[in-house]
This record gives sequence, C-alpha cells and structure tokens, in this order.
Amino acid sequence: MKARHRTMLAVAAAAVAIAAPGAARARDVVIHAGTLIDGVSDRPRRQVSIVIHDERIVAVTPGFVTPAGAEVIDLSRKTVLPGLIDTHVHLTLQIGKMQQQLAAVTRTAYDRTLDGVAYARITLMAGFTSVRDLGGYTPAIVALKKAQQAGTIVGPRMWVSGSPLGPTGGHADLANGFDPALTKAEWSDGIVDGPEQAARKVRALHRDGADLVKIMPSGGVASVGDDPQAQLMTDAEIKAVVDTAHTLHMKVAAHAHGTKAIDAAATLRVDSIEHGTYADEGSYRIMKANGVYMVPTLIAGATVVDYARRHPELLSPSVAAKALQVGPLMSRNAYESWKAGVRVAFGTDAGVYPHGRNAGEFALMNQAGIPMMATIQSATSVAADLIGDPADIGSIQPGRYADVVATDSDPLQDNTALQRIDFVMQGGQVMKRDNRPVL
Repeated sequence: MKARHRTMLAVAAAAVAIAAPGAARARDVVIHAGTLIDGVSDRPRRQVSIVIHDERIVAVTPGFVTPAGAEVIDLSRKTVLPGLIDTHVHLTLQIGKMQQQLAAVTRTAYDRTLDGVAYARITLMAGFTSVRDLGGYTPAIVALKKAQQAGTIVGPRMWVSGSPLGPTGGHADLANGFDPALTKAEWSDGIVDGPEQAARKVRALHRDGADLVKIMPSGGVASVGDDPQAQLMTDAEIKAVVDTAHTLHMKVAAHAHGTKAIDAAATLRVDSIEHGTYADEGSYRIMKANGVYMVPTLIAGATVVDYARRHPELLSPSVAAKALQVGPLMSRNAYESWKAGVRVAFGTDAGVYPHGRNAGEFALMNQAGIPMMATIQSATSVAADLIGDPADIGSIQPGRYADVVATDSDPLQDNTALQRIDFVMQGGQVMKRDNRPVL
C-alpha cells in the first residue's frame, strides 16, 4: 500500500511539470534551500528545508529533511527567497513600442488586454509572483486579474487600481495633447473635478472590481502639458478619495512628484506616495508619522531619461524635457526617505520600461545607498505589508503561499543577482525550473 502511495505521489509530482495552470499538483513538496533569505530576517540562513502542502508552506526547518512521500526539489546550491513583489506596474502598457500619442489612438482596449496576458507571464517568469497594477483601463485589468485567479492565464497575483483618478488636464487626463474633437469613451473614466465626483468615482471602481485606488495629485512626466511640481488635485478632492476608499477597505496610492502634493497627500493619509521626486525632510516626517510608504520607481526615472536622450521621437517634446529634469532626482529621494525611517516598498513603474526587467530596480536602489537586504525586504515583507496581505505573501514562513524563487548568485554580494532568477514556484506549483518556463 505504501509503495502504491509513493508511486501515486511520483506521478502527481511529474504532472506538475506539464500541467496547465490550476491543474492538480503534488500534495507534499520539500525544497532544500542552500541559502534562505526569508523576507523578514536580517540575516540569511544556510541549509534549510521548506515543507509545502498543496499551495502553502507548513514548516521551515533547519537542515535538509525529506518527509516520507514528499517530492524533493533540490535548490541546495542556490539562494532561495520569497516570490518577489512589485508594487507599481502597468501590465497593459508598454512605452517604447511606438510614439505615445500614436499608440493612444491606434491601439484599442482589446489590444492592451492581450498585451497584458503576455506581460503578466513575462513578469512571473522574472520572479515576481505578486504585483500592484497602478493604472490601466478598469474592465481590462480587472479581467486580467480574474483570469489569473482562475488559472486561465499565467501571471503574478494582482491587486489592481483600474483607471487612476485626477483632475481635468492632469496626469490622469488621457485627452491631453489631442484635438478636443478626438476622444475615446474611456478617456474620461479617471477625471474627477470636485470632492463629490471623486467619491463617486471611488465607489464605481469598487463596484467594478478594483482592489485599491490610484490618484494623481501632482502633474506627471509621461503626460503632455502638466507640471510635475504642481499640486493639481485639491485637498478636498484628495480627502474625499481617501475617506471613501478607506471606508470601502481600499488603499490609496498617490502619484506625486512635487513637494506640495506629496505633503498634502501624506497629511490626508494616503497609503503610499509613488515616485516622490521632490520630497524633503518635512515630507518624510509627515509620511513617517502617518505610516505612509514611499515607492521610488528608480528604473522608470532612468528609462525616461534614456528615452529623452536616445529616442526622443518616442516622447512628445514636453515629456522629454520633464524626463530630463525629474529622472536624475529620483535616486536621491529613495535613499533620503529610507534614511529618514520611511518604509520604502519596491515598485518599478513597469510598462514605462520593458516588462520582465523589474529586478533592475534592486541595483539602482543599492547604488543609491540602500543596503541590499533592505532592498530585498522592500520587495518581500514590506511590499506585502503595503498591499495589505502579509499573512499570505512576502515571506517564507508557515501559513504563507508557497511562492518561492531562486538564483545561483548571492544577491547580498551581487546587486544584479535577482535579474537572473532561474526557479519560480507560485502557490506550490513550479512555473520555471533550470531557467526554463515549465508552463
């Protein structure tokens, strides 16, 4: 009977390597981790076993153990980490494929949805098992999230904001730069002018399946004609969003470059400041006092500077000028906020640069002065706290999803190591092994 049981387990384990998403997986797996960075401890551990039942971790034990009947995954020569988390992506966007304004009027929501299927897969294979998507056409990104949850597509777990909210002419106004006679129905989805409209749009996002809300209290870089240093949403509009969202148990992410917009949003208790370029010591004090996270997105800043210098034809003239001004300032902000004690969460603005290169952010954060262990925690336990689901993601501990990645190199010694993830497990299912996608 025992031999028959072992045979059945072996067959199930083999099926994991060829099954479609959502198919049955081995019930019991143990990973032998040569070096474990668990996402919460300040020091790595050596020779550790991660015991998994179905989709969850049930034990993390010293030494290499082999429970009876369990499939063994040998990562004894690798550095093993929790599945990485990017708290600022755009899975239905890719700047750089064509000029932005041309893309806006030639690509439909259907095109972007299909792009999202491909970009979600690329993101997962890069080791990012969970993401916050902070800006996409609401029906498209909600559908993408539901498809991943159902196992219809391969991709990271998604927390999605849908269409960002901001005032007419601001960073959320997709009609910027176009003939006023030219429009698409969805271009007005994120427009809020006044607190009553702001509250109503939040309620609609909640109804339509968004998990959180993104607002644009300042101008942006990749938009035509608005000023990144200007506060474009009123305090009353920001407060209406925050109060309504928090009542509905939704968090609020605030795109904010300028000091005034950062300070106003943090004072009104948004949950995170995205970019935060012109934050100063006063901004950090407000953020720390109110538990507001900083999401620096350094790779996005570096990318738009590169576009402005080498491929200005991909950007409108005003966007290129803003990129050259804002991009170089972002790394200073990341380090200064971390040094001031603000919780810094890993976020990249993927879609501004090519998807799948998310891990390039680690090197930029480290070069800015943030220690590598802190950068790793920013993409694991800190990111999970910001998302609001530390009981499920962000660490290798009993009870969490078995989201596990591995690399041959030591990321504490080589800040590019996490750009070479060669093993990915999501919810106990192997998605990539020996640097080859399984699915």
